[in-house]
Amino acid sequence: MIEKEIVLTRISKLDEYIKFLYEVGKYSKDEYLNNLMIYGSAERFLHLAIECVIDIGNHIIANMRFRKPESNREVFIILFENKIIDNNLKLNLCNMAGFRNILVHDYIDLDREIVYDIIKNNLKDIENFRDIVMNYV
Repeated sequence: MIEKEIVLTRISKLDEYIKFLYEVGKYSKDEYLNNLMIYGSAERFLHLAIECVIDIGNHIIANMRFRKPESNREVFIILFENKIIDNNLKLNLCNMAGFRNILVHDYIDLDREIVYDIIKNNLKDIENFRDIVMNYV
């Protein structure tokens, strides 16, 4: 059984991060790219949002006694295999898990335009995951 309080606490943090990222999305691309405080904090909050999604997924997997993931990407493959998320969301969240690694490990070569594009166009995937989890718990 899923421990609802643990999931709800993480979703609350996730909502904070999403809200901030939507605020960042109100800046023009030029404003974003040329302001260290904006892009630096956006990168960090995107990283934290992705971490929340992975953490929630891991929590569901552990509590439902699904097979153990060997990578962050595999979290979403397992959730798909167990009919928690659909294939499209699985693919998008696997990509996000891969991008998390870039945020954490390849930060020197990070393309800020890609981060801006994710903020403008892909936060819905995180929100869809959140909504599915809320209905699931």
